[in-house]
Amino acid sequence: MIECESRLFPESLKHVRKPPKRLFIVGNPHALESGLAVIGARHATPYGKGCAARFSRKASERGVVIVSGGARGCDAEAHRAAVESRSKTVVFLGGGCDRLYPAEHRALFQDVIDSGGAVVSEHEWGTEPRPYMFRERNRLIAGLAKAVLIVEAGMPSGTFSTADEALESGKPVFVVPGAITSAYSRGSNRLLYDGAIPIIDDETFEDQMTAVFGSLQDERGPAGDGVSVSNCGEVVQALLAEPLSSEELCARFASHGTPDRVRGWIMGETVKAEARGLIARQPDGRWASVVSR
Repeated sequence: MIECESRLFPESLKHVRKPPKRLFIVGNPHALESGLAVIGARHATPYGKGCAARFSRKASERGVVIVSGGARGCDAEAHRAAVESRSKTVVFLGGGCDRLYPAEHRALFQDVIDSGGAVVSEHEWGTEPRPYMFRERNRLIAGLAKAVLIVEAGMPSGTFSTADEALESGKPVFVVPGAITSAYSRGSNRLLYDGAIPIIDDETFEDQMTAVFGSLQDERGPAGDGVSVSNCGEVVQALLAEPLSSEELCARFASHGTPDRVRGWIMGETVKAEARGLIARQPDGRWASVVSR
């Protein structure tokens, strides 16, 4: 159990609606990091399950913690993908941690714990899950996450409450579009109509991950193709020769991927290099190195 005064208590959960006074945890309390919430329909289609696994795996490869509710369908696939990627994932339950729901996910929850993740609840041990508790639980999922990804949702859908909680706190909501003829995607497509950010392919997902979480933790190029960018090396080396604008940097590294992907990568690398004191923006808007050769 972690009291809200504990240094282990996530700072982000102190600012949600009705902040919990304590959290009950089975597993690693250090897994409670700001991550990506991946949620979707319980009665999911193969498309929805596949998208949940696909994008959770890609986020996990960045070292991003996957946060979800452990439900059947999309939630479960998101947790499984994180476990298979040997990454941490957090399950927020509606009832107590010893009242697992759904019960058939006991083995999955154990895998989450064994892989360094955690199963968490704001409720006391022995608390039976009730329908209203799951909506309340959703504020914690949105609260711990830096962004929310909805991979499939019909209408009505409980995922809307998670999206609402995220939007009210100023966090981005990403949505995977679905066929307009599919009842399982009506909610998803409605969220897009209302202004959610569409994730239409791997590239748009990578771009949004870079915008929210920064550059890849490993040292791959923007296309994830093994191009070395060790410690921002390529960008800094280019700026050692001459000051360049962001547009000029994009042109210089155009061969590294699609324009959108290169743009997102350049943005992430310049932010990181500036924070490290390696480059600075000049009055004319160009980037320049502040280190010697």
